[in-house]
Amino acid sequence: MRAFIAFIKKEIYDSVRSGRALILIILFTIFGVMNPAIAKLTPWLLDTLSESMAESGITVSQVSVSALDSWVQFFKNIPMALIAFILIEGGIFTKEYVSGTLILSLTKGLSRSTVVLSKASLLLCEWTCLYWLCFGITYGYNAYYWDNGAAKYLVFSVFAWWLFGVLTVALTVLCSALAGSFSEVLLGTGGAVILSYVIGFIPKAKEFVPTFLTDGSSLIYGVRSAEDYAGAVVVTLSLAAILIISAFPVFNKKKL
Repeated sequence: MRAFIAFIKKEIYDSVRSGRALILIILFTIFGVMNPAIAKLTPWLLDTLSESMAESGITVSQVSVSALDSWVQFFKNIPMALIAFILIEGGIFTKEYVSGTLILSLTKGLSRSTVVLSKASLLLCEWTCLYWLCFGITYGYNAYYWDNGAAKYLVFSVFAWWLFGVLTVALTVLCSALAGSFSEVLLGTGGAVILSYVIGFIPKAKEFVPTFLTDGSSLIYGVRSAEDYAGAVVVTLSLAAILIISAFPVFNKKKL
């Protein structure tokens, strides 16, 4: 336990010192503010463009916005936030392969299992804190300008997207244990997500693939209910656990 705490402190210090933590906090804060801002500015933008659009024969009617529009923006923007997170923190393993600092730690008695556990825990904690920071900012602005009660299954819809992010982090951890470079980690993680989308086109498999959890807009509009996502939740939780557990024996056999 002491080795785990000491190593995770080192990882946190490295993230702060390198500026990665600050960059991520700023990015997720911006995304959190952007969601209600875009919804709030939409009527003004359309009104500004109405005259030029009218000259082209396009009539713009009066547009009213609500918290639903802001939450739709949330589900549109959070994929970009997740991609930014993986791009910035996805090299948490591979950068140490290149620098050789991990070998130094292992020769001093640090176990490989502690390395995997520490790095996986840090990534999951970072994703969780940043995601809910973004959600909290959006929720606060929506509550101020509109009424969040208009969004159905709001808590479950944002939980489902967070869970998909957890699976993506688990994929990154396993790919880092297998691969030797950052580009390989990105290819492995991105390829697995794309595969999930492709499988989602199969009607009978659609409601069981992890990417089905990213369909938050259908939930907040009441097109689907939380029960429809039960299969995807079970599959995603199971896959995330399997991926993290698999990373331990894979990393134990990895040549550094």
